[in-house]
Amino acid sequence: MALETATPTHLLILGGTAEAAALARRLDGVPGLQVTSSLAGRTTGGRDLPGSLRVGGFGGVDGLAAYLATAEIDLLVDATHPFAAEITRNAAAACAAAGVARLRLQRPAWQPMTGDRWEYVDAPATAAPALGRHGANVFLATGRSDLAAFSHLGDKHFLVRLVESPQAPLELAHATLVTGRGPFREAEDRALLQKHAIDVVVTKNSGGDGAYAKLAAARALGLPVVMIDRPPEPEGETVASVNDARDWVLARIGR
Repeated sequence: MALETATPTHLLILGGTAEAAALARRLDGVPGLQVTSSLAGRTTGGRDLPGSLRVGGFGGVDGLAAYLATAEIDLLVDATHPFAAEITRNAAAACAAAGVARLRLQRPAWQPMTGDRWEYVDAPATAAPALGRHGANVFLATGRSDLAAFSHLGDKHFLVRLVESPQAPLELAHATLVTGRGPFREAEDRALLQKHAIDVVVTKNSGGDGAYAKLAAARALGLPVVMIDRPPEPEGETVASVNDARDWVLARIGR
């Protein structure tokens, strides 16, 4: 008589961040665990991950709940970007509906240091008016999806840094585009800000090391930073490190 083989626990990692990729790699090869990583597909990077890979959206709360059921997902770690508010809300609602245990893995926010000149705003739409108090040259490091909030500012010239060149033109009257994928270096970002005579930096409080260099460069140059605060998070268990997320998964599979 053949021995029965236990069905592995199926973990879905909502990714697109360095932390998500690190978690997938840290869990690779754990006995009794099947890992699927999900990417939104906005860029072409981050697809060399162990385990299974899913690329693209789910179709809202109902679509994600249906996927959790059909893919037989047992655990979900939401390791998406701190500003991916919609997928985080959808994940919380879908997991509650499907009875799937959910963990939020979110890197700590940046904190100001001595010499920083940060002005906090709650959204890109409120960051735009704040620029009226500063000069004409703006380093806009908010990501592609928020550029439209600054499109009416015809008196500003924007230096925009994106991971990849977009297919459509930027929604800005005056802009220079540079591309690059972090981690960036302070000396390089300082030289970039000086080359383009930047007066003010606009960024989201994403946290992490990969994009911090621009803040160190702004501090060194005495430049103000318009800092966009993170959106509110749904209730639920949250950890700040990959190690803690790994421990959460292992505890739920009895390891």
